Order: sequence, then C-alpha cells, then structure tokens
Amino acid sequence: MARLLVYYAHPGHKYSHANARMATVASRLEGITFVDLYRDYPRFDIDVDIEQQRLLEHDVVLFQFPFFWYSTPSIIKEWQDLVLEHGFAYGSGGDKLEGKRLMVAITAAGPQDAYSTGGYQHYPLRDFLRPLEQTARLCGMHFPAPFVLYASLRAPGDGRMEPHVEGYRRLLSAIRDDRYDWAVADSADFLQFDQLPIRDGG
Repeated sequence: MARLLVYYAHPGHKYSHANARMATVASRLEGITFVDLYRDYPRFDIDVDIEQQRLLEHDVVLFQFPFFWYSTPSIIKEWQDLVLEHGFAYGSGGDKLEGKRLMVAITAAGPQDAYSTGGYQHYPLRDFLRPLEQTARLCGMHFPAPFVLYASLRAPGDGRMEPHVEGYRRLLSAIRDDRYDWAVADSADFLQFDQLPIRDGG
C-alpha cells in the first residue's frame, strides 16, 4: 500500500460545496493521513518539524484546494515557504523528498473551455500550475495530472457533484491500494472523474 498524505486548504470551508464534501470523503478513508491546514494552523503558525516528518513518512502528497486567483490559497504558499527548506527538500543535502509524488485535486469556477488559448482565461489550467510543478521537480518529486472539477459552482445543479465526489474517493483509494496507473497520470494534462486510470476496475 502507498502511504498517502492529503492536505486540505479552503479558507471558506463553511461556504464550500464541492471541496467540503471532498474533504469529508478524504477524512473518513482508512489508511490515509488527512490534514486540514486552516483548521490546524488558523494563525499560519505552521509546525515545520511536524510537517517535515509527515512528508518523510508518506509516498504521495496531495493538496486539495479551490483554485483562487490563478493560484493556491495563501496557507499553501506559507507551508511551502516554511516546510520545503534548503537542505531538506532541495539544495545541498536536500534530497529527502526525491522519488515521492506531489499532486493536486482542485476545483475551478470557470468551465473547461475557458482554460484555453481561445477562452477567457487565455491559458490552459496546467499553465497556471507550473509553479507547483516546478516546485515538485526542484524537490525531486513527480507531478502527475491534477484531478479537476471545472465549473464547480454549477456542479451541484447539473449532476456532476455526486460523480466527482465519488471519483475523488476512488482516486484516493486507488492511490492507497497501489491501483492508480501513474504512467497514464504522468502523461495527462489533467484528469476528471470519468477519466481516472484505475486498475482492476477500481
């Protein structure tokens, strides 16, 4: 079994539709470590020793968050700045995370066609995630395809919410149980609930 660490970051959790339900699923899955960053660090006083130890103890690190202003919620940036230290995550002697995987599960308010050269966001969603992808590379980590819910505000009314949340459960379970096809995930730009490369029927 793979050791999976899920970091959840949503500053408006009580107003969330998709992310709150996804977080509930993740927090209840056995064999997975679930951390709610805003709950555990309401003043952003991140415990570096605890977080680095968590990273050492897990194989896959997944950040779940709503896509805010083309970036992550601010606590994730604070976490990166403090936890991914020189000599630990990169630089001289900083090889502690080599070979691990860093992935994201995100919700985006805009529809999929908005994230294209012809759409109103002008760039593919993956382009906005390059800083995270490069962070993973600098740390010697793999960055597989993000798990994405586009047009997330419309999902409760158009029938996509239930399959997305169930897809998230299947994704996490497959990673934990070593049934997730990383070769497919590594080569895709992004994956949605009906595209998950899960072996053995999932």
